[in-house]
Amino acid sequence: MTLTVTPSDMACGAQVRGLDLSKPVTTDLAAEIRDIWLKHQVLCFPEQNLSDDDLERFTLAFGPFGDDPFIAPIPGRKHIIAVKRAAGETSPIFAESWHSDWSFQVKPPQGTCLYGITIPPEGGDTLFVNQYKALAEMPEDLRRRIEGKKAVHSAKNAYSPKGMYGAGDKGRSMDIRASDEAEAANTHPFIRTHPETGRESLFGCAGYIVGVEGMEQQEGWDLITEVYRWQTRPEFQYRHRWEKGMLLMWDNRCTLHMATGGYAGHDRLLHRTTIGSA
Repeated sequence: MTLTVTPSDMACGAQVRGLDLSKPVTTDLAAEIRDIWLKHQVLCFPEQNLSDDDLERFTLAFGPFGDDPFIAPIPGRKHIIAVKRAAGETSPIFAESWHSDWSFQVKPPQGTCLYGITIPPEGGDTLFVNQYKALAEMPEDLRRRIEGKKAVHSAKNAYSPKGMYGAGDKGRSMDIRASDEAEAANTHPFIRTHPETGRESLFGCAGYIVGVEGMEQQEGWDLITEVYRWQTRPEFQYRHRWEKGMLLMWDNRCTLHMATGGYAGHDRLLHRTTIGSA
């Protein structure tokens, strides 16, 4: 099997053709895909026809399932989330802010897989930012200020009862379960070494990052927002445009991502799995 890899002309991302992911992924093929993934951070596999079984099998070729809190899985599955929005929905777009999936966990996931089922004719792009590049090009003064520091990550601003998706968030298609458990916090270094590539990367951003260990809240927040403004700059971005049957996988350890709107009046449905920490 010969894979055709076409890098994007942006800061990261590549399209991979030449394989049928409805068939089992061999150990050798998984290793080949992983090498490409580690190089490009975000991979797109177009023109796939996948069942939920296929999606789960593909995910498990790259690690265990991750723990997906606060969002109920689809009926009959434990590890697939429906990222969906009804045509007439008026609530804020889900995940329309920069983040690394579940960065507030003790062991955040390696990656995420997202498969396009119902794709609007316009809008709904997913944006990514390359956090290797953001760190490599960061001004020396800002880097010195975060070197050795740990950020405090928490889901409270999103998934606590008082958060964005809390009790007041009505009329949403997705089955989000706000919980007091979202108040928990864990710390991770601003700068982490990727466990597979050995490259340094920024990790996480404002949203799930709510403070800086050892700093007063306002001083820490000022630093967090300065890092945020830098790490999300346009020159570090990749914009992914969806088509039906596309499977996307991305590396949460060295990217941030966010959803976009622009498809009011159209249904949208994707199925998502998480590749847990190895």
